[in-house]
Amino acid sequence: MTAGPLRTTRRAGRHALLVELPDAEHTAAFHAELLRRRAAGTLPPVEEIVPGARTVLLDGVPDPEALARRVARWDVPPEAAGVGDVVEIPVRYDGPDLAEVAALWGVAPEKAAARHAAAVYRVAFCGFAPGFGYLTGLPPELHVPRRATPRTRVPAGAVALAGPYSAVYPRATPGGWQLIGTMPDPTPLWDPARERAALLTPGTRVRFRAVAGGPAEATA
Repeated sequence: MTAGPLRTTRRAGRHALLVELPDAEHTAAFHAELLRRRAAGTLPPVEEIVPGARTVLLDGVPDPEALARRVARWDVPPEAAGVGDVVEIPVRYDGPDLAEVAALWGVAPEKAAARHAAAVYRVAFCGFAPGFGYLTGLPPELHVPRRATPRTRVPAGAVALAGPYSAVYPRATPGGWQLIGTMPDPTPLWDPARERAALLTPGTRVRFRAVAGGPAEATA
């Protein structure tokens, strides 16, 4: 195990290294640094980079111990704002939990919808289901709890909140997130036939655009 500035590295099998970070912001910055070094050709051989909420797994590493020593010495700058691909997602703010979320925020539903649409998000990591991206970008005062009782079925395209994250359900599944809207665009979030199967990949920036059918239509 090697400790560096705000990060800890651990072996994960014979050819993998797990890097632990203190929070989502440091994880995003470290992930961005890995991608920059890979693009510049200065990253040692790594077959796969898998970010999580507070970890980044480096798989297919010939010498994990050597990479751990290098990682510990890196000076990783904060992630630059406004960098990365942008995906715009249209959303009707008509979700069954919008009023409850608005009450938690202390505003009217139309104001809650406008606040959600005003933020700029970034995919921190993917999980739960293929194409499901965990989006950071909501300020701490807008974080909301998961529902006390999960739904047995959340429809595909549902726009949701839980804790510090926002997300769009790529397919119908059970779920306990707060549903605030619906994505009317039929563009799939996950399509194995597409060159990049996931529409939302780690590092991608996301903007939500309010469209007709919800309370933010006139104010967003």
